[in-house]
Amino acid sequence: MAATIRLAESEDDLARVWAVRRAVFVEEQEIPAELEYDEYDPTSAHLLAVGEDGAPLGTARLISGPQALALTGGVADRVLLGRLAVVPAARGTGLGARLVRAVEDLGRERGAKELELHAQVHALGFYERLGYAAEGPEYEDAGIPHRTMTRVL
Repeated sequence: MAATIRLAESEDDLARVWAVRRAVFVEEQEIPAELEYDEYDPTSAHLLAVGEDGAPLGTARLISGPQALALTGGVADRVLLGRLAVVPAARGTGLGARLVRAVEDLGRERGAKELELHAQVHALGFYERLGYAAEGPEYEDAGIPHRTMTRVL
């Protein structure tokens, strides 16, 4: 499945980002919308993957700067990948890995030396295959078990 990944900058692109996140997190995983959309969305960079027909297939966000510093426990030069979502029809195509690599590239462009993410436990193997290592204990976020993972960029 061919897909193009770009920075979501227009209102139309952001509407597609929200559509993917709503479908995956709110509808599929039953995460309350008030938890899914947060105070970091307005200042984060959002990546959008679209198919050849323009349909939204996936998304991820990058939190950097002072917000990343606060969320990563004060680790300098670290950015935070979050809200990685791929619609069911595009899963198993490598799109999730491409989105992670695109976030890493964007983080490097912004001066980051490390990337942190908070992975749902069922996805640990996916991130490990991409070079991430779990650290710290398991914890719950929105009722779903997670682990913090990091990777040197």
